Formats: sequence, structure tokens, C-alpha cells
Amino acid sequence: MPYGIVEREGESLISLLPGAAGLETARSGALVMTATSNAERQRRIKHEDRRHWRHRLIGSKTVAILRQGGHEVLAASPNSGVNTITGEGLKEALAGAQVVIDLANSPSFEDKAVLEFFETSGRNLLAAEAAANVRHHVALSIVAIDRTDNGYFRAKVAQEKLIEASGIPYTIVRSTQFLEFLRGIADSSADGNLVKLPPVLFQPIASDDVAASVADVALAPPHNGIVEIAGPERAPFNEIVARYLKAVGDPREIVSDPEARYWGGRVDEHSLVPLGEARLGRIGFDEWLRRSQAAA
Repeated sequence: MPYGIVEREGESLISLLPGAAGLETARSGALVMTATSNAERQRRIKHEDRRHWRHRLIGSKTVAILRQGGHEVLAASPNSGVNTITGEGLKEALAGAQVVIDLANSPSFEDKAVLEFFETSGRNLLAAEAAANVRHHVALSIVAIDRTDNGYFRAKVAQEKLIEASGIPYTIVRSTQFLEFLRGIADSSADGNLVKLPPVLFQPIASDDVAASVADVALAPPHNGIVEIAGPERAPFNEIVARYLKAVGDPREIVSDPEARYWGGRVDEHSLVPLGEARLGRIGFDEWLRRSQAAA
């Protein structure tokens, strides 16, 4: 069965044509889309946040899973006339689609800009899906966005509310932070040779496990609710980041600071981990580190 993935700078969108959602005998197709042109991408490259990179990472890994299953992946971009921000080309791109996986991420993380991005992209995409009679909308989101206050998380909450109100059957996959982002966390929390982190629990997940979970959810019937995923190991935030820095030979010192914030928002002990049942990944920290160092 062919599938389709839509991937753009800082964001990805995957559309699956007939064959998903348990329709084993039907055919399916895939579409890969980039939301910014090559010129726009080059202009922004110096300002790119690693949060863009992680969404492209999941998109590429999900594409690989589909291809390894023998599914066809087709590519589209603004250069080929498909853009979820303007709505251009969405009608044609989603014609016949049964499942859409939205891995969108904003090119800006300023509070107003990120909110406008998720609301505009979400409305355009969901309207096109409704017109195309899409049977399952899958979105990747973040654990605890409704329990942690910062502009980016508020924008993700707005995205989820649009999905819930759309009338399209859906599954929202809320993930904990990615193991691949540990260096970015350390860099963003650094004060000279000190890395200041709040004393909270942390349960990061490998991107391979995220992509596998997203693919699994897309092929299952809609939950019409939230599925949470997390890594197999839960430990204090500072301990996990310290293990990473030591393993990669980074001499910076980790400091547990109750006043430290996480992307501008205050967090408590359980703000970054699931509170209830969650699907756990299979790749622990040591195995992830071994794989990432081998691939370097």
C-alpha cells in the first residue's frame, strides 16, 4: 500500500490515501510537502531553532517506516503548489486521502507568531480535510501543554482545540521531549559553564520510537482523544542531562535551580512527564546514545 507524507521546513504533514485505518485491502498513497521554498529556507537557516529540526526528523523517519513497508511516498512543496499556510494546492493534494498526519511546527517561536501559525495552518488543513472526507486526522503534540504555561504550549493547545472541534475523527499523540534534543536543552539553559535546570522529573523518548508510534496510530482507528508516549526511563531532569553531557565529553556543570524555567515557563515536578497511562518507547538512554554515537 502506498502512503504519502507532507514535510516542510520546521513541519511535516503526512497524508495516507485509502488503506489506512484498518482498510487492509484498499490501496493507499503518500505525499511529502515542504512549506517553504529553498530561498526562504536559506534566508532563515542562521536563525533556525533545533525545535524545527526535531519535527523534520520525525517526518523523515516516518517516511522511512512507510517506505520500508513497501509504500510509495510522493513529494510536494510550495514550489510544486502545495502550502498549508496559504491553502494553495491542499484540495488537490488531499483528494482521496483517508488519513492525515500533521507534524507542523512554526518557523517562529514568538508568542503571537506561533499562535497565528498553528491557527492558520490548522484551519486551512482541517477545512481541506473536511472537504476531502478524510477519516482520521493524526497530530503530534507535547505532553503537559495544558499544565505548563508558555507561548508555544498555548499555541499547541489552540491547535488541539481546532482538531477536537473540527468534526473529523482524530488522534492526538502527545510526546515527551526527544532524546535528540538534550544538547539543545543544555545550550538553552546555559549560563557560562553552568547549565541551570528545574528540579523536575524527565522522561525523554527516542525519535525512532516517536516515529514508530505515530505510524502505528495512523494505521489504527481514530481514538477521538489523546494518546501519550514517553521514553522507558523516568529520572530527575538534571540527572539525565548530566549523563548526556558526561557521555559526550561536555565539561559544563549541571545545577538544579528551582527558579530555572523550561522554554520560558515555570514547571513543577510532574510538568514534563505523563500523569496517567502512556505508551513507552523501547529505546532507553544508553541504547540511544550508543546508536547516535555510532551514526556520528
